[in-house]
Amino acid sequence: MSSWRTLILRIGEKSPDYGTNSVDFRDHIETCFGVLRRELDHCKDDIFKFLLECAEKLPHKIPLYGTVVGLLNLENDGFVKKVVETIHTKLQEALDCGNCSTIRILMRFLTVLMCCKVVQPSALLVVFETLLSSAATIVDEEKGNPSWQACADFYVTCILSCLPWGGSELIEQVPEEIERVIVGIEAYLSIRRHCSDIGVSAFEDSDSTHKVHSEKDFLEDLWGRIQDLSNNGWKLDSVPRPHLQFEAQLVAGKSHDFGPINCPELPDAPVALSGIAFGRQKHDAELKYPQRIRRLNIFPASKTEDLQSIDRFVVEEYLLDVLLFLNGCRKECASYMVGLPVPFRYEYLMAETIFSQLLLLPQPPFKPTYYTLVIVDLCKALPGAFPAVVAGAVRALFDKIAELDMECRTRLILWFSHHLSNFQFIWPWEEWSYVLNLPKWAPKRVFVQEVLEREVRLSYWDKVKQSIENAPALEVLLPPKGGPYLKYSAEDADKIEVALSAEIKGMVKGRKTAREVIVWMDENVVPVHGLDVAVKVIVHTLLDIGSKSFTHLITVLERYGQLIAKICPDQEKQILLIDEVNFFWKKSTQMTALTIDRMMGYRLISNLAIVRWVFSPANIELFHTSDRLWEILRNAINKTYNRISDLRKEISILKTNVLSAEKRASEAQAELNAAEGKLALVDGEPVLGENPMRMKRLKSSAEKTKEEEVSVRESLEAKEALLARALEEIETLLLAMYKCFSNVLTGRLRDSFKDKELHRSDDTDGMAIDLEDSSAMDLDQENGGPKKSNSTVGRTSSGYSVTEGEQWCLSTLGYVKAFSRQYASEIWPHIEKLETEISGEDVHPLFLKALYSGLGVPTEL
Repeated sequence: MSSWRTLILRIGEKSPDYGTNSVDFRDHIETCFGVLRRELDHCKDDIFKFLLECAEKLPHKIPLYGTVVGLLNLENDGFVKKVVETIHTKLQEALDCGNCSTIRILMRFLTVLMCCKVVQPSALLVVFETLLSSAATIVDEEKGNPSWQACADFYVTCILSCLPWGGSELIEQVPEEIERVIVGIEAYLSIRRHCSDIGVSAFEDSDSTHKVHSEKDFLEDLWGRIQDLSNNGWKLDSVPRPHLQFEAQLVAGKSHDFGPINCPELPDAPVALSGIAFGRQKHDAELKYPQRIRRLNIFPASKTEDLQSIDRFVVEEYLLDVLLFLNGCRKECASYMVGLPVPFRYEYLMAETIFSQLLLLPQPPFKPTYYTLVIVDLCKALPGAFPAVVAGAVRALFDKIAELDMECRTRLILWFSHHLSNFQFIWPWEEWSYVLNLPKWAPKRVFVQEVLEREVRLSYWDKVKQSIENAPALEVLLPPKGGPYLKYSAEDADKIEVALSAEIKGMVKGRKTAREVIVWMDENVVPVHGLDVAVKVIVHTLLDIGSKSFTHLITVLERYGQLIAKICPDQEKQILLIDEVNFFWKKSTQMTALTIDRMMGYRLISNLAIVRWVFSPANIELFHTSDRLWEILRNAINKTYNRISDLRKEISILKTNVLSAEKRASEAQAELNAAEGKLALVDGEPVLGENPMRMKRLKSSAEKTKEEEVSVRESLEAKEALLARALEEIETLLLAMYKCFSNVLTGRLRDSFKDKELHRSDDTDGMAIDLEDSSAMDLDQENGGPKKSNSTVGRTSSGYSVTEGEQWCLSTLGYVKAFSRQYASEIWPHIEKLETEISGEDVHPLFLKALYSGLGVPTEL
């Protein structure tokens, strides 16, 4: 017989541990219950911990675990009482710290336990009413703090999301009480603000198709689904109800008390209800209580039209839970995702949910690589179905690439290239060969170009060229083949510079130190040829020496970084240094970005120099045709931002350590004081009342703990000083970046968009992938692969009406919004200063709109 742990873990699965390949919930529950009942006397605590852990981390099995707990309640109500008490404790702790996932899962578990007669319906309704009351107070203009509506919406979402698991029982057992809750939710919905998805929509607002899908915000949409469920008699296919098979037994169980809970107090509403004060707190609230999913609606409704609207929500919950709780076990994650307890197929919904997470704004819950691995494993787990669905999703997103947010576009490029690298770079590129007829700035052409460039990074040039043999014309979009550009090996190279470069190489090979090379440079190069020539020759030569591998580059920078720092002491020379790096690696975007990133890490290049270089006149002409410059700028800001994040984490740990050190020092001193208090006077002379050796140890311990406290405090002060400098640095960096954005955008926006409205090309006519066409989307019944689409046949005209100037503005504004969204936490504290820096008559409204929409603040032109 399998161990009780395996039976708990594998309940509801096709598992040999249950002696069958079929899934019979009744048999599984009876088997698991029988073993647990026998084992309770021997390992009650272990069963208690493991059962709760499985319920929390495999929440799609909660109806099964709840039924097992209900049956155990008949045999050992003390054990189950402890389960209920622990859920109460964990729920209160989760509410206090704002752990959204734990709150949501525990409330679902509590709802199922109510169905299994473990908890009274009235106790569950008290929890609902507590959350609902808190939500209503939060959005009240007078008593609450409406800027924290994200928290209130989350509480109400938790209540609504419990109803698919227990609404039927609540209506049957406490109809008046649940009706009171429903009325309260309706009242809440009437006073809350409609949530705008400004700045966090994957598709631009100008896309009318997606406007239709976003007419309701997430809570309004969920409320509509619950109403549909109610109208359908609370019947749904996606939630198993195994407790009904044991109802006659479960009614004999003892219902346990579930004490009241308290919602935490939120920050006070800002005294001045200004947009800035409101926006800051709204941003903080949405960080702590983020919206879990934003549906992309990639596929047509016909692909999921057989599902009830509530079934879609429940399956999304299942999928998101599996992604969340099994993020460290990719194989298990894929296995559970394809084995959900639902009686219908959901491949399209599964793909759409994963892509919705991959492209979730402001950021996905996990690194994009995780979703790549999950999609790869799902393609292998469902080889006859899922690859074609993924291909359909790619085609659909590619078709709308011009409307896709710039950050989402970058994520999609990185994901797609990585995905193809796991499948030998196989893709029907001939379907997209028509992009060569588009202008070089057309988003579809740029997308294909960037995907091919990323593929080369993951493989090698010849392999990627071979992968596009069915569309050989696309070779023009491949990055240049080759390595560094060695200008001193060219015939027309400056002979003096060639000689200087050879001399530097000789010194490096001769193991001369950086100081010796600096002396030679100061005496023989700078006085004769000038500092600019010295920068070019030295940087180019050192890059040449370090070009053999990344390790060689690191070695050169570590050994001769002092030399580079000497010749590039200010921003002007650092810009010249970046120019030289860009020129040397002009055939390799990857090495350009890596080299600049490493030089910044060694403090040879400042982030301000990188910003100035990116926005130099020669570079701004490339903003809309390549990701090369944006990658370098992202790296520079990320390095500064990550340093701040690391320092904040270290300071948080040190603050905890300071409290611990204070406590230890206080206890040691108290013990010493108590011992010294036992001194006695004999014949007018003090006599030790304690052992002299013990007194010595106590004094030593008190001194040592005090020294440790001082040491930890000093470390904390040092880190806080570093953080203060880093915050000043990122403030200066962000102000400089937005000033540059404003400067380069102002004139071009005025020329391209005189009516202050963005115009996007609707190039779908004759170019769109027909999502209703089974040739593009359905499975090839013979081989399980996608059939070829005929939608690209006959494409000869560009069909793209956006001018280069307009596209430059659209792309650059897209990056303004993306940067604002990504670094909103650092921008909000300096928003007044930023507004001052970029204010004036010349600033264009479309630039301000992009900036504020990234911060989640609506603006009117």
